[in-house]
Amino acid sequence: MYARPTEREFIHERTLTGLDTAAEKGNHGDRPPAVDDDMLAAALRRRDVKEAVASIARYLGIGRSTLYRTLAAYDAAIFTGESA
Repeated sequence: MYARPTEREFIHERTLTGLDTAAEKGNHGDRPPAVDDDMLAAALRRRDVKEAVASIARYLGIGRSTLYRTLAAYDAAIFTGESA
């Protein structure tokens, strides 16, 4: 005679099935980006007129380090020819 699966095992199987389904749709449970495309465009326009990073970050409602990291990633992508 075999042991019947417990409710815990059913929950585990359903969770794994749900995670696999989400991954197939391209959803991996990542945190959403802090800076979207519109915010990046605004930051780049303000940077082009030599506005201070602290002022830009305050305007966008994000941290300076987040803005520095985003601008660095954008600049690196432009430099290497990748899409930003």
